[in-house]
Amino acid sequence: MNDILIIGGGIAGISAAAQLSTIGKVTLLEAETSLGYHASGRSAAAYIGDYGNETVRALNQASEGFLRHQDGGVLSPLGMMILENGERVPEFLDEISSFKMYEMSPTEAQEFCPIIDLSHVQRVGYQKDVFHLDADLMMQRFRKSALSNGSNILTGATVTDIQFRSGKWHVHERANTHSTDILVNAAGAWADQIARLAGVHPKGLQPFRRSIARVPAPGDHDVSTWPFLHATGEPWWAKPDAGKWIISPSEADPMDPFDAYADDMVIAEGLARYEPFVTEPINRVETTWAGLRTFAPDRSLIVGRDADNPQFVWAAGQGGYGFQTCFAVSQLLAELLDDQAPTLDNSTVTALSPSRFA
Repeated sequence: MNDILIIGGGIAGISAAAQLSTIGKVTLLEAETSLGYHASGRSAAAYIGDYGNETVRALNQASEGFLRHQDGGVLSPLGMMILENGERVPEFLDEISSFKMYEMSPTEAQEFCPIIDLSHVQRVGYQKDVFHLDADLMMQRFRKSALSNGSNILTGATVTDIQFRSGKWHVHERANTHSTDILVNAAGAWADQIARLAGVHPKGLQPFRRSIARVPAPGDHDVSTWPFLHATGEPWWAKPDAGKWIISPSEADPMDPFDAYADDMVIAEGLARYEPFVTEPINRVETTWAGLRTFAPDRSLIVGRDADNPQFVWAAGQGGYGFQTCFAVSQLLAELLDDQAPTLDNSTVTALSPSRFA
């Protein structure tokens, strides 16, 4: 049984720990004092099966059964609407086709979300099969599973040095050095930095900031049954969240890895784009936050053994899809490291392979 060390305690790392602990002895290192501190703790917490490119959608679909049914599932009804004001109709039609939506009248849409402004919104696309995703519950379940299989999870463990000697990785953090057969890089926005530290060729991963503002429920409505909303081209999105209403400027500003925070001007610009579509003005912002969505150059995840050193394994580039793809990704990691035939089709496995950047 191999020793496996995972760097990163977000959804990629903790789901990998849960699956890989069935085939090896797992240690997980997280630099922060808690799991899921960065992108995973700042997720929009929604499952949109038709989100992402073809490879991402294959992972979404391969994970959906687990998300729906395992231990009672983590999904609950949400739905999604795209609102169009008449300025970008061709793009609107492309989007509703891509998301497999049907078109309804704005008046019909107002029955789902009463704040839609009929004087501004001219066309609406709707899809039922979009869901709230309980991100906290997923993190807790994967952590519990990993621990029950004997995993060692260490927080506050910032990796400062990585060496490959005599067929093993030697990973230094604090006053400790961990020796391991397999090193799994699930470090999110820091994944390329970890690769460089290990002497492995980075893959061109780029973090992008995405901000969110939480506001009171518009007009004191019960928003619990309202759908996920966005306008054509996604200049903003909004959704219910624990009795409140969250709105994102939907920006994608490239950043170096850091503890992201929302930019007040970016938030203000996003809210200004949102307000014409609704009848309720925003009178108060309760809180704001931001996370980093990290993408590979081709917007597909990077999953598998590195071409230069197969004992270095990638689980990176989740972008905004980490929670809804994590089961299929962690299952693939376990299959690859256990020399089993992948459940995913060959074209998807190839599209995820780190070797595509060699």
